Amino acid sequence: MKKIIGLTVVSCPVWAQSEVPEPFDIATTLGSLLFVIALILFLGWLLKRMRLPSMGQQKGLSIVRQLPVGTKERVMIIQAGEEQFLIGATAQSIQLIAKLETPLAQEESSTAPFATQLSQLLKKHDKSSS
Repeated sequence: MKKIIGLTVVSCPVWAQSEVPEPFDIATTLGSLLFVIALILFLGWLLKRMRLPSMGQQKGLSIVRQLPVGTKERVMIIQAGEEQFLIGATAQSIQLIAKLETPLAQEESSTAPFATQLSQLLKKHDKSSS
């Protein structure tokens, strides 16, 4: 202990070793928060665009074929059990157009049109390069 003009100065090694916390950086905190919010919104949008099938399997109900006729309008053939129905679907409603007398065969793969277009494109490319 040292005495300086009637005052006692006590040195404390604990205070000398403690680190001073860095100042609170609000810009970094807000940037991180905005990044997390943007990431959550992006993942929600991505899941909506992927149109994942519902978790529970819909037994006895399936879409056989569909044709878009507008931005949010479709004409679909739906199979319910052994019967098929032609319906029109919009963002606001679904309307029954007709019950099909002769059922159509269900499509095997939704990528079939892409596969045929790709094979045709490759065949054209092979013919032009020969």
